[in-house]
Amino acid sequence: MAVRVLPLPPVLVLPLLLALVASVHGYGGYGDGKLRVGFYKDSCPDAEAIVREIVAKAVHKDPTANAPLLRLHFHDCFVRGCEGSVLINSTKGNTAEKDAKPNHTLDAFDVIDDIKEALEKRCPGTVSCADILAIAARDAVSLATKVVAKGEWSKDGNLYEVETGRRDGSVSSAKEAVKNLPDSFDGIRKLIKRFASKNLSLKDLTVLSGAHAIGKSHCPSIAKRLRNFTENRDSDPTLDRAYADRLRRRCWRPKDKTTELEMVPGSSETFDTAYYGLVTKRRGLFHSDEALLRNDVTKGLVYRYRDSPETTFLRDFGVSMVNMGRVGVLTGSQGEIRKKCAFVN
Repeated sequence: MAVRVLPLPPVLVLPLLLALVASVHGYGGYGDGKLRVGFYKDSCPDAEAIVREIVAKAVHKDPTANAPLLRLHFHDCFVRGCEGSVLINSTKGNTAEKDAKPNHTLDAFDVIDDIKEALEKRCPGTVSCADILAIAARDAVSLATKVVAKGEWSKDGNLYEVETGRRDGSVSSAKEAVKNLPDSFDGIRKLIKRFASKNLSLKDLTVLSGAHAIGKSHCPSIAKRLRNFTENRDSDPTLDRAYADRLRRRCWRPKDKTTELEMVPGSSETFDTAYYGLVTKRRGLFHSDEALLRNDVTKGLVYRYRDSPETTFLRDFGVSMVNMGRVGVLTGSQGEIRKKCAFVN
């Protein structure tokens, strides 16, 4: 049983985050069409370092860039799996995922393009756009975490190790994005169904919802929740009334797309467990946040992450990101390695 354990200080030991066992998980060695940590060790040794360098520059220039990079990986994996289709441009005959309504607020495509350009110069036709998304998401969230910033997590500053070896898909459909992407107005039953369709558990649902610890939204995303949620045109009854009043004052124009709303007020650039504290107070920005309190398992996990050491959540987040990163992957001779992420070869 081959095990890789990140070298951490004793207080932050990561218990077998990626105990990769090919016979159990179906992911194995280089060249066999399976995901593995260090897939590019021989073919492009500097791949992850190049991604990290460009992500770090982007986040240094704009501290809010970490959330969009994380979202790109999420939105990719929930439609057709983690195969880079969210990056493909629309054509005259096809409206692609990135132009679907749920994806209109996606950003950081330019960062992915910069990474791809650098990798094509170093290792032409080798590193997939799908893998770039996975690595960039890991690096973005790691850089937004205090324990990494303080050098207290691991020697390379990564919260978890990314399995690589994905290849890129060639189909991108806006209709599929609308059908498959979790919605901010989803209730708990629909959320459970969406995640289960990707073989993701209730724990994965709760942990990955913690990605709302960073980032911002805009008034149209919550307009219905503030004014027209019920037939009586009332606000969402699951939203704390005082918080709803505060949000209404900020979003006095429901269609205002310029006013930014922090997912976690005062902490939207730091990846931590503050999000779960807001959820327990019914102050999560989205209805889907409060929905976590409507199931005994997810509710218990919300309170656990609120009350436990932050490292408990960070460890579990890494595990769930690896789980999500396995959804619907193309490997081996499947798919392609796109030369430019926005275009099929």
